Amino acid sequence: MLQPPKLQIGDKAVILSPAGKIDAGLVSMAASILCDWGLGVEISENALCQTGRFSGFVEQRLSDLQSAMDDPEVKLIFCSRGGYGTVHLLDKLDFTGIKQNPKWIIGYSDITALHAALQSNGIMSVHGPMAKHFAEEGPADISVRFTKAIIAGEPIAYDIPVTNYAHLNRKGKASGRLFGGNLSVFCGILGTRFAQIPKNGILFIEDIGEEPYKIDRYIWQLKLAGVFDWISGFIVGQFTDYTEDNDMYSALYESIASVVAGYAFPVCFDFPAGHVRHNFPLVMGKTAKLVVKENQVIFKQS
Repeated sequence: MLQPPKLQIGDKAVILSPAGKIDAGLVSMAASILCDWGLGVEISENALCQTGRFSGFVEQRLSDLQSAMDDPEVKLIFCSRGGYGTVHLLDKLDFTGIKQNPKWIIGYSDITALHAALQSNGIMSVHGPMAKHFAEEGPADISVRFTKAIIAGEPIAYDIPVTNYAHLNRKGKASGRLFGGNLSVFCGILGTRFAQIPKNGILFIEDIGEEPYKIDRYIWQLKLAGVFDWISGFIVGQFTDYTEDNDMYSALYESIASVVAGYAFPVCFDFPAGHVRHNFPLVMGKTAKLVVKENQVIFKQS
């Protein structure tokens, strides 16, 4: 796996929108923070376009992303938001340039599809907060500060106390390449060349606004596809904006736990990553170490 070099003062960053449309004010505030980090920030030509729910037609979004990936001067590609639409670009992207000059790409949610495609091409990327989070929470926010630390070349070391769902966790240790992201998006590309399952990898999932029975369907899809037979660890992040379904056998997190009950790998629930304020950044495609204890979860990437 290719790890992009750490960023230096004066490096060029591009903010673009490969999926949904976004408010210009949020992009401006996020750009200001990146500028304060010492980066030279550009907003791509079509980043603020609006075509229906999308930030421009496929050709516009593709042009912005491909140009940034190909430009050897660009060291950081900052996705403004997720939403829906990244999948439109995958089979049209040329990864030659970014393989020759690896650069950090940051985003989450719908950007999961891009993370998977990058990983299938041997390139690491950052599952982390985007423009809305940067704008609303500011530079002092812990998730924003962790993001800055990662692209500055610092290792990840999260020591997380177990407060919720401890009864669902399965203790143990795992080491493997991190993959996954937004559950519904990842399942949407499962079985394609863009979603490769690393042997003994660590799977991370999160989601927003999905009904519990749909989450149950996605988890069963992973099981029936053999994904759980390949992994060494399982991280369940934040699932938000849903209502428990009384017609299900059990609550959402319990239903996930029941599907993986027959495996031996460690499992942790309620990891601070997803559509929440504590959206701790993770390096997708990089080897991670996961330790699940009775009252503590340790996650490291060095």
